[in-house]
Amino acid sequence: MAAVRTKPVPAGDVPAVDKWQVLRDLATARQAYGLSDRDLGVLQALISFHPGADLGGASLVVHPSNRSICDRLNGMPNSTMRRHVARLVDAGIVVRRDSPNGKRYARRYGDEKIAYGFDLSPLARRAVEFRDAAEQARADAARLKRLREEASLMRRDLEALAVEGRSLAPSAAPWDAYSDMAALTARAQRRKLSADETAALRDRLSEALTEVKQALDLVENPGAETEELSTGPAENEQHIQSSNKDFKESEPCGSTSLRVVPGRDRTQCKEDVNVPGPECPTSDGSPDLRAVLSQCKEVQTFHDGPIRSWPDLVRAAGTVAPMMGITVGVWNEAVRDMGAGQAAAVVAAMLERFDRIQSPGGYLRSLSRKAAAQQFSCRKMIAALEARAA
Repeated sequence: MAAVRTKPVPAGDVPAVDKWQVLRDLATARQAYGLSDRDLGVLQALISFHPGADLGGASLVVHPSNRSICDRLNGMPNSTMRRHVARLVDAGIVVRRDSPNGKRYARRYGDEKIAYGFDLSPLARRAVEFRDAAEQARADAARLKRLREEASLMRRDLEALAVEGRSLAPSAAPWDAYSDMAALTARAQRRKLSADETAALRDRLSEALTEVKQALDLVENPGAETEELSTGPAENEQHIQSSNKDFKESEPCGSTSLRVVPGRDRTQCKEDVNVPGPECPTSDGSPDLRAVLSQCKEVQTFHDGPIRSWPDLVRAAGTVAPMMGITVGVWNEAVRDMGAGQAAAVVAAMLERFDRIQSPGGYLRSLSRKAAAQQFSCRKMIAALEARAA
């Protein structure tokens, strides 16, 4: 931008202000005016040519030569100095008052003094503006510091809870995903994030903390979830698993309806895939385990060893669900509304056609709501996979 050239008229009277305080306020608020620290260094050199500690009175024009300014800037190159002066002029911090021949000097005509050079009167006239901008900058800095501290504390808590959850129930929730989020947050905080970016990061951490605390509550207090599920209207809601009970009464087709949540001890359910029985639906709508595994081979890669029982399938589904973009809350909702066996079969079937499902979490939540209204059975999903294979 071209420099503003004004007529050589004396500056009007302006209120006296402490020139160094104005400079400090402007330094604090420099980002609001697009100024760098080197721009302010040049401004400090210009101010130093004004005698006295206050800016005020009738004449605030200083007229040092370029060499004098560069000397006070510890030998800054002339071209660099002129570039920073141009930025100060563009920001309206100083005003050029050039003589006809372009030189900087002062002339006195009787009682009147005319000076050509750099007019510092905008510093005095805008002193209140600079002070308010500095206060706002300090408030913004304090808010950013508070947000960074909150995000740091949440990141630390998320990492600690993820470690605890992984030790208590490795397959109950995507603990590794939470640990990765904490690590990525620490990496992001090494950059200079804005207040809005830091606030968004803090909100994501808050949501993750809520999820991981809910998952830990289910792991540490499984009885509360069982009691809540047992009040449902469906017949299999009243089924309580026990290692001392024969399951053939409630599951005549060789499959067990598992009413457990991720992380609960599943060793109580020992139904094996080799138990004889026709491939017919169970009481909770799940197909025979052999039918599921014959059509859903991808899920077996997410389990240590071959899947031989419904608890094995539930563990594998609980592992792969977060990798598919299914949150802990959606998975727990599916377990609650479908039963763990049918929920695991649904996830395994979804994995087979994962490339065609745009929103796995939303799709599973929709199926869970249908199951809660007794309008869904995963037998059709398995039958569709069989037809597709045929």
